Parts: sequence; structure tokens; C-alpha cells
Amino acid sequence: MKKKILIYVVTYNHEKFIEKTINRINDEVFENYETEILISDDKSSDKTFEILKNIKLNFKKDCKISIISNPTNQGYGGNQKIGYFYAIKNNFDYVVLLHGDGQYAPELIGKLLNRIQSENTGAIFGSRMIEKGSAIKGGMPIYKFVGNKILTFLQNKILGCNLSEFHSGYRIYSISALKKIPFSLNSNGYAFDTEIIIQLLFAKQKISELSIPTFYGEEISYVNGFYYAIQIMIETLKAKTQKFNIFYEHKYDLAEEKNVYLSKMNFKSPHSEAIKRVENNSLILDIGCNDGSVSNNLIKEKNCKVIGVDKDKKTLNYEITDFHSFDLDKGLPEIDYEKIDYILLLDVIEHIKNPELFMKNLYEKISKNEKVEILISTGNVSFLIIRLMLLIGSFNYGKRGILDKTHTRLFTFNTFKNLILGSNFKIIETVGIPCPFPIVLKSKLINKILININFFFIFFSKSIFSYQMFLKIKPSPSLELLLEKAQKKYGNNNVNQKINS
Repeated sequence: MKKKILIYVVTYNHEKFIEKTINRINDEVFENYETEILISDDKSSDKTFEILKNIKLNFKKDCKISIISNPTNQGYGGNQKIGYFYAIKNNFDYVVLLHGDGQYAPELIGKLLNRIQSENTGAIFGSRMIEKGSAIKGGMPIYKFVGNKILTFLQNKILGCNLSEFHSGYRIYSISALKKIPFSLNSNGYAFDTEIIIQLLFAKQKISELSIPTFYGEEISYVNGFYYAIQIMIETLKAKTQKFNIFYEHKYDLAEEKNVYLSKMNFKSPHSEAIKRVENNSLILDIGCNDGSVSNNLIKEKNCKVIGVDKDKKTLNYEITDFHSFDLDKGLPEIDYEKIDYILLLDVIEHIKNPELFMKNLYEKISKNEKVEILISTGNVSFLIIRLMLLIGSFNYGKRGILDKTHTRLFTFNTFKNLILGSNFKIIETVGIPCPFPIVLKSKLINKILININFFFIFFSKSIFSYQMFLKIKPSPSLELLLEKAQKKYGNNNVNQKINS
């Protein structure tokens, strides 16, 4: 059974080139595939649309040919969206993007189609940069060649891929790959080509390349090179920073939803800070223990006993001493709180709907336990990056990080301290935690450098440069406890005698 192919021709003011471009498509494509040509005129101001009507009328090859004309200019990216939607809606197997100016050789469509099928990739791009020197020989201006090389190099480094050219407009996409990505959310301009590459990479779709000749003729470029370069680098960096859980773009949120609790014990983090402060042979209450990795570490490394508390035991991947399934929004489980040495509240308080009530309930449970220490942490919403985001009008929630979409409350150092002090706890120690660079970056050297730089700035301002806040706190003595101590020291009889006298 023949594969169903859509050749999608985008055209804008191509009256000189469009007919020749269509006629250059080899007969083998029509013979080997069930082919349709769809030509989209993006509101040309010349005679392009009239020529298209003549092409449709006089087209002799065994192929359906359709013409659409946008009532308003949709832009380079917007025009592509319409064609890809058409291809998906009409159950094509592949869609070929072909420019109406003939700059990309239509004669190679068959070769590209053979490659994408044989390699079973999500997309194949025609690259002008594979064959050394061919782009210059084909008439590509030096400044475009150099710019293309530099941008491609930077994008490869940032995104961790190895394409020879990011900026070729000669592409074939498998419809199965297009169905996996939200290309409709991309920009309508020329940055679309970069955005869809990022989406394919994030969706784990393989992209292959085929060397193509370069041809520059009389066609007119509508691309502002400088603005284009800035635009695509911004998009590339936004996509990368999404991995840092700093900036968030829904169009790049393509990772599979998994309940993965990332371990932070091998670098400066709330996890490592908590473990460092716990004494050997202690009894620990780990509230919001999640997968149990921190608890398990304390059991193995410090011979502690750990009582874990979380909503669902299904998230528990490590063995711990005891576990209580409990919804923290409804209070705290009934255990012997007076025997607890340490309570861990690591990255938990921001998930609780009413932190004030929770901390009040916690205080009531442990107010008579004078030895207990609470190690508590949360994200710092006054972190420099968040401040910069606000300056540009951005405050996007994502899957992880300070603006995790599951967070119900956000804290600065001041509001966090107010929560603690207002719940009748006293603060023993305050620590600023740097960005979790090791989670994202592989290089130990770069991680070390960046963490040291972050520490340097935290020294001057915890409020601005701390990614997270870590506090060691204790319950303040209750009035009942103070009265009991006073009565024990002086004796009830002494008090009564003074009153009677």
C-alpha cells in the first residue's frame, strides 16, 4: 500500500518562481506515493494567486492539487501550522514542506522520502551545511553562512544535539511525530522552525539530515537576520532554562509525566543539610517523606529509626522503619511525638493548603518535647531569577522548582520566618541554599564553579540569591510548660504561703 504524502507549498509573492517550482517535482514521487499538493498563498500582493489558479487548471500529473489562500497574512510559522493541521486531519503519513521560490530543490523530495522511511525518523531535513563549501558555491552570502554556522553551533551546544543546520526550510515530517507536539502553540514568525525542532527533540523524536545543494537566485528574503538571530536564541535558551525549572513554556512541556523525586543528597541542598545535622541513633519523623530516599539514607548511614508520613505509600521506593499514610491538609497522624528527636519538613510546607494551621497543629503535638529539632525548607520566591521574571511580566508555573504548579503557597525569607515565629517556634539557624545545578548539568567542574559563585552572592544577600531556604527551628516553651517548671522549682506550697500571708 502506497504511503500518503502531502507536499505542502508555502508561497508569498512568488509569481516568478511558483510554477517552475511545482513543475520540478519528479514523476517518481507521484508514481511511488499517493500524493497531494497543497499550495498555500499567504495573502500575496502580486499575481501569485492568479498563477496558482492556472497551475491547478493545467496540471497534468496524476496528483490531486489544492489551493488555499489566507484572507490575512499568517506569517511563515502560521502558514505552516495550517498545512500540518490539514495533513493530520486528512490522515497523511508524511508532509513535505516546500518553499514556493524554488530555493530548495523539489527534485530531491523522493530521495528525502526514502530516507525518512528507511530510518524511521520523526523528521528529515535537507541540509546545505553537510558538504563542506557547497553552501558558499551555491551563492549563500558569507554573512548568512557565518551566521548559520554560529547559530547552529550554539543551539547544538545548548540543546545537546548534533544537527549540521538548524535553519534549513526544506523538511519532511512524519505525521505521527507532529501528533506528539503542540506546534500550534509556536510563533507565527520565522522562529517557528527552531521551536518545532526543540519540540521534536523534547518529544524524543529523531531528526535525520540529507545533504542538499544550495541555490540563491532572484528570490527576496523577508527575514531580518539580526532580529531572527536574537529571537531564536531566546527561544533556545528558554527551552534550556525549562530544564532548570526556572522559565516555563507550555509548548516545550513534552516530558512524560512521572512522579520522580529527585535526590539532592550529593550536593548543597535541604536534603544534604538535614542529613548533616541529624545525630546518629536518632528517632526521626519525616513528614512528606515521598520516595523515602532521605529516610533510607539516615537509616543506613546514621543508624536512625524513621517514621515516614505521606499521602500515598505508592510513592515509597525505599524501606523505612515505619510509615503512616496521611493527608497533611487534614492534620497530623497520632504518634508519640514526645519521643521524636528530629522532624523533617523538607520541601513540604509549600504544598500544604493552610500552612499556618498545619504549623499550629504541629506545635501543639510537640510543645512539651524540649529536645526535638525541626529541619524545614522551602523555595525562595524572592530569588533573583524570579524577580527578573516579574520585571519582564513573567510568573510561569512549571513541573518543578520554586514555581512548581503543585505549590499552594510561596514564601520569601521574611514570610517564611513570620510563619515560623507566628506559630510559636524559635529559629535556631538560617541557611541559604544555592541553585541545584548538579541536577541539570553533567560537568562536575562547572557545577562546582557555579555553586561557589552562588554561595559568594548568598553571603551578601540570602534573600536575593538563595534558591531555597533551610531553617533549623525548635518549639518555644509553652506557657503551660513554663508554669510547670516554675512550680517544680519553687514548689506550689511556697506560692500558696505567700498568697495566704
